Amino acid sequence: MVHHIGLQSSILGQYLAEIRTVGVQTDRLRFRHNLSRIAEILAYEVSKQLPSHTIAVQTPLAEAQVLQPSENPVLLTILRAGLAMHEGVLRTFDHADSAYISAYRKHSSPEVFEIEVEYMAVPDLDNKIWLISDPMLATGSSMVAVYKALLNHGTPKQIHILSAIATPEALAFVARNFPANTQIWVAAIDNELTAKSYIVPGLGDAGDLAYGIKI
Repeated sequence: MVHHIGLQSSILGQYLAEIRTVGVQTDRLRFRHNLSRIAEILAYEVSKQLPSHTIAVQTPLAEAQVLQPSENPVLLTILRAGLAMHEGVLRTFDHADSAYISAYRKHSSPEVFEIEVEYMAVPDLDNKIWLISDPMLATGSSMVAVYKALLNHGTPKQIHILSAIATPEALAFVARNFPANTQIWVAAIDNELTAKSYIVPGLGDAGDLAYGIKI
């Protein structure tokens, strides 16, 4: 199931516009902050879908009944571009465990590449709700490679994928390779993917804009 949150009128549109706008996105601090704010909104929407229960809390005047999630998900992010989004998701689920996975494109030509997963630091993942964040879902290859690597550490109860921008090709590829009950939460869906697997109009390289140009 794909949740295209950007179709709804909300402040999310401002944050999305700013991470796309050339003159604004050169401010790294603002770019990271906007990615983080987008992630907070997506994570809030995810929280509505999680199992919940009611607890009793004592206020200074009386007891109150409060509805809240029954368990904390595990927050997984794909390095390095996902770090800014991870901060926003972690602010929403501030009691959750975190996991970090590296994935990068290893090119044999400008148009041909494989996804390499080299580093992973994860808590217990078995029978947990997974929230995987990555700003750009271009081909879906990185997301699928990371998912397959994570299966060596446990089987998820649920999976939620959070991205700022995705393509129809990536959404279809993820749907073919993830469990049928996986839910994807995106701020925008862009229809064009170049031969070098860049999203158009997209925003450029999220990792470079957030943390500097890599060599």
